[in-house]
Amino acid sequence: MKIVKSAVQILHAPADEQLVDVQPQAGGMRAFVTLKIMTDEGIEGIGVTFAPGLGLSPLASALGSIVEALCGLAEGEDPMEIESVMQGLRQKTSGSGPGGLLTLAMSAVDMALWDIKGKALNQSVWSLLGGYRKRVPTYASGALMRPMNLEQLAEIGPALAAKGFRQMKSQMGAENTPDKEVLRMKTLREAVGDDIDIMCDINQLWDVNQATTIGKRVEEYNLFWLEDVVAHDDYQGLARVADSLVTPIAAGEYVYGINPFRQLIENRSIDIVMIDLLRVGGITEWRKVAGMAEAFNLPVVSHLIPEIHIQLMGAIPNGLTVEYMPWTLKLWEEIPDFIDGCLEVPDKPGLGLSFSERAFKEYAV
Repeated sequence: MKIVKSAVQILHAPADEQLVDVQPQAGGMRAFVTLKIMTDEGIEGIGVTFAPGLGLSPLASALGSIVEALCGLAEGEDPMEIESVMQGLRQKTSGSGPGGLLTLAMSAVDMALWDIKGKALNQSVWSLLGGYRKRVPTYASGALMRPMNLEQLAEIGPALAAKGFRQMKSQMGAENTPDKEVLRMKTLREAVGDDIDIMCDINQLWDVNQATTIGKRVEEYNLFWLEDVVAHDDYQGLARVADSLVTPIAAGEYVYGINPFRQLIENRSIDIVMIDLLRVGGITEWRKVAGMAEAFNLPVVSHLIPEIHIQLMGAIPNGLTVEYMPWTLKLWEEIPDFIDGCLEVPDKPGLGLSFSERAFKEYAV
């Protein structure tokens, strides 16, 4: 089997989708780059990536061009030999650096190759990766953001629980006093009760002293984790925070490629390894980081794209929970089933997904 052609399309789609009715209407648009890779045997694989940030920036066009260029370099290759194809692309583009748009583009190609392999062998990607469990816990993300005031937190949290989510993520990092930061977690905990897992994302907005000081004050609210409390590449600073707090520290979503994860893990900077499928470089690299984490007895959580991450998280023994972020829900004809606070692995071959024709008609650039 050989790769013969590809098709790249940029979609300018709504940035977010409401998980519950009491959540304020989302605003803004986000650019996604979709990919279809065709083979000489008529099998088509799909992949997706996005330019971080809101709006249709020149980065989206540049990212689409890189995806097209990578597919051109891969034409004639055997899509079943994924490691060979991807390593070949890295060698051919090594002068462009290991991170940024190049890695985001690589991820789309890698996804499409795994989709082709699964379809060719009539197996899901979950099965190709070994298969471990068909259902994985998932947490609501994107509904309890910084702009929400205390009254909204107290209303949205219980609504998410009523919908079936047993885990949900909020944010700190924007208040002008520690007392106000702590009050957000107090409000949410009192609203949802003790049986709901609460995660909290800081998005690198604190320094080490803030993280340790405020982190200790919110320990009484039993957070499931604190995420990206300081700069993602401050390995020593993260380690200091992790050592000082009872609450587990999660990080990794801002990391490009696999090598920085070695620094995070070897320096004991984190308790929970968060892997972003797009920034790490695709499924091939994702599973390597998951294996690295397993060797250090660390759990793995996903970042974005739950529709694909369920295949990966369900295939590893150290998968903790899938982020249910609704950014990409509109891109697919069908999405994995949400049952009892969990996502179920689709039974279809490959990724078990197909692009929505409606989305292509409405949002194509």
